[in-house]
Amino acid sequence: MAAFAPELITKIGSFPITNTLLHTLLVDVLLVGMAMYVSKNLTSVPRSVQAVVEPLIEALYSLTESIATSKKAIQKIFPFVMTFFLFIFAANFTSLLPGFGSIGFFHGHEEFVPLLRGATSDINVTLALAVISVIATHALSIQVTGIQDYLGRYFSFNPINLYVGLLELVAEFTKVISLSFRLFGNIFAGEIALHTISNLAAFIAPLPFLLLESIVSIVQALVFSVLTLVFMAVLTTPHHTHAEAEHN
Repeated sequence: MAAFAPELITKIGSFPITNTLLHTLLVDVLLVGMAMYVSKNLTSVPRSVQAVVEPLIEALYSLTESIATSKKAIQKIFPFVMTFFLFIFAANFTSLLPGFGSIGFFHGHEEFVPLLRGATSDINVTLALAVISVIATHALSIQVTGIQDYLGRYFSFNPINLYVGLLELVAEFTKVISLSFRLFGNIFAGEIALHTISNLAAFIAPLPFLLLESIVSIVQALVFSVLTLVFMAVLTTPHHTHAEAEHN
């Protein structure tokens, strides 16, 4: 069974290098390289990589337009949504490639340490993504609506509004837990299922599970990105707009 914690590969000084960190760095290099390639080879008629990436960008941008309320908010939200989707999908999908979890070395006499392991099967990675998502959401809220409107969401001289605002503050912390554990739980469970079925039958039996995990890779990347989009869209909408809508 796959270990809950990522396995240590080596250390640079006191800084640990784990197999999930190696995968994170590989995904970063892949995405940066793809972005540089596409930007240098843009054509009026999409082809090769551009033909795949451009429809995806258009689809997510249209989704952002349909949920966010202003052009200013859309321009600030979309880069986060796109980045989260690309990173999570690339991390999920590449972790299904041959070699992940099977190529490595033995530590001591019995413990096998895989050289690469899916980044999103590490709670540290998914927690970091969730924290970035929530912090970026509040930063964009202040930029788009202003500090006064932002604080007005949570603090008020009206006792009832103050109570509701404090509940919303608590909800912001639960977003971190929800985003991180949903992604981690689905990917880690899939990793365990693949590991178990591969030990029972290494050739044909894992194929349906690989197909299922390919679908999960897309779904979980989309879920995380869309939830982030919704959170950002809500907090970049002026607070008085919500109050007027509720009053009407």
